[in-house]
Amino acid sequence: MKHKGIICGILAAVCYGTNPFGALPLYEEGVNTSSVLFYRFSMAVLMLAVMLLVERNSFRISGRELKTLGSLGLLFAASSITYYQSFRFMDAGIASTILFVYPVMVAVIMATCFRERVTVSTVTAIILALAGIGLLYRGDAGVPISATGVLLVMVSSLTYAVYIVVVNQSSIRMSSLKLTFYVLLICMLSLLAYSFTSPDLHLMLPPSPRAWFFACWLGLVPTVLSLVLMTVSVHEVGATPTAIMGALEPLTAVAIGVMVFDESLTFHLVVGIVLILSAVLLIVLGKDFHLRTISHTINVIVRKTWRWKS
Repeated sequence: MKHKGIICGILAAVCYGTNPFGALPLYEEGVNTSSVLFYRFSMAVLMLAVMLLVERNSFRISGRELKTLGSLGLLFAASSITYYQSFRFMDAGIASTILFVYPVMVAVIMATCFRERVTVSTVTAIILALAGIGLLYRGDAGVPISATGVLLVMVSSLTYAVYIVVVNQSSIRMSSLKLTFYVLLICMLSLLAYSFTSPDLHLMLPPSPRAWFFACWLGLVPTVLSLVLMTVSVHEVGATPTAIMGALEPLTAVAIGVMVFDESLTFHLVVGIVLILSAVLLIVLGKDFHLRTISHTINVIVRKTWRWKS
């Protein structure tokens, strides 16, 4: 695997994991879902257009490229709408936990449709990541999970998985900036149409400077940076490894909670973090890394952490 693709995959996951950090403050100020997403994508499109102009990159595309870019834009719009809507029915933490079934979906699609060989290290990495993310969730015991919320996240996960596969399998050859610009432009136009489907989904202006800041944050970090880096990673190392490195997304949310909002660092969280990092490490090192080494590393870190917490 190429180091460039691995680094980009890790950074893409970390950037995408800051979605709740930008979306939840906007919800707190009364901004509806369609408006949050519209400003996220419109800010991103504006930023990418400026970057393309600075680089003197042509905006011209062919009809064949437009069809593929249109499909990618609609897939990403559907994934974003359903994911953000799920925040209305469940905690962002459990939504991001359920969302992580998408690497499994990517692996299944690649294996069944494109005959990609599923290795022992890939399966082990997925299991470690799923177990780790399960430990990251800190919900209220006994509180039922919304079936509507689960359905929304599952649709989001599936459409995002298909998006990654299409990026990997498409024959489009253009810069990551240009590809992301058109994908997000189509996303933005789709959201404009979506906002007219119900009177409750009208577009709202951000009500304060703080809201404008978080709208710009959503446009830059979990959108422009994440998608550009993810596109590079998919082309360099493949769809399945990039998807598995996405386990760092919910880990990022936990890290923000601990460092920014002074949330407690429990033993379960530490074990979950270790499992996720082990999954990413297994993907990074691939066949050259023995499963026995991972097991030994997990045991050592967990024992030391337990002594530290005691």
